[in-house]
Amino acid sequence: MQRKLFSGIIGILVALLIGAVIMLLQGYHPIETYGALFNYSLGGLFPLATTLRNSVPLILTGLSASVAFASGPVNLGQPGQLLIGALFATIGGLYLDLPPYLMIPVLLLLAMLGGALWSGIAAMLRRWFNMDEFITTLMLNMIADFLTYWAISYPLYDSTAFSPMTPQIARSGWLPILGEFNTNAFVMLLAFAIIWFVFNHFTAGYEWRLTGQNSIFARLGGCKIDKNYVTVMLVTGALAGLAGGLVVMAGPHRFLKGLGANYAWDGVMIAVVANNGLIGTFLYGLFFSSLQTGALGMELITAVPSEFIQVLQAVIVLVIVAGRGYLDIFLNKAIAKRKTQEHSI
Repeated sequence: MQRKLFSGIIGILVALLIGAVIMLLQGYHPIETYGALFNYSLGGLFPLATTLRNSVPLILTGLSASVAFASGPVNLGQPGQLLIGALFATIGGLYLDLPPYLMIPVLLLLAMLGGALWSGIAAMLRRWFNMDEFITTLMLNMIADFLTYWAISYPLYDSTAFSPMTPQIARSGWLPILGEFNTNAFVMLLAFAIIWFVFNHFTAGYEWRLTGQNSIFARLGGCKIDKNYVTVMLVTGALAGLAGGLVVMAGPHRFLKGLGANYAWDGVMIAVVANNGLIGTFLYGLFFSSLQTGALGMELITAVPSEFIQVLQAVIVLVIVAGRGYLDIFLNKAIAKRKTQEHSI
């Protein structure tokens, strides 16, 4: 854990340094730019609350990808699962009339059901027809995109709107706000805690991890590979669907065109950077959210285009992922050299 943390910090520092060089070549001031960037994402209660709110879909979709990749299935359907989860939550919010203490849990469950249903399609195609989930989940992303666009353009279309979107869901389905903080963060933290505990302390989680490391050994050891595969697909789909539901319920309280943005693909990227580690996914999700949240303020203060953040994110991914192996080799050599010197003394 300490080595992963050290590797991540070194990678981020190197990436920030490369970003500074790029800014200098373009005639910008790196210190002023980075100061504005983090001031508008972490420098105060409101920026911090905004960063935390924006991190929710990143962390949940990243968690979905990390659990899937670490357990064996290559679930790349987070974008579609997020959209279907958001659609299910929106439909529930439009047609159900419940008090808030019932409405909010019901909409969250509907969002998870939608995501699990969409990932379950890919899981069943694998079980019944041996179709690779790598392909089917990608194809289902496009189907989900067109399906949800059709839904908000015709049967659920808000006739008073000027672009495809649904009416707002019932106010009883809106997530409450505590001061500056939206409670979607508390739901995300609860989901993360449950997944972390199951993944690290339950027999099922041990079998998932074992299967991801060596499926043949896991099968010979008595693990129910097929059952675990379906379970992991459903759980990871539910996490992505929950992300979609929280996006709707935290605001704009309706399903509108472009709702999914790049949340899910950024989540997959975060899982890759974190090397499928759950704690790493959580921390990187917060970090990337701070970059994205502070981008607009950075542009207003320093005139550095907000698109620079996309470049910086790409550099961070390349440096951390590409440098991870070399850093491990360097640290192993350093540790071995130190032990050799200790024994020689």
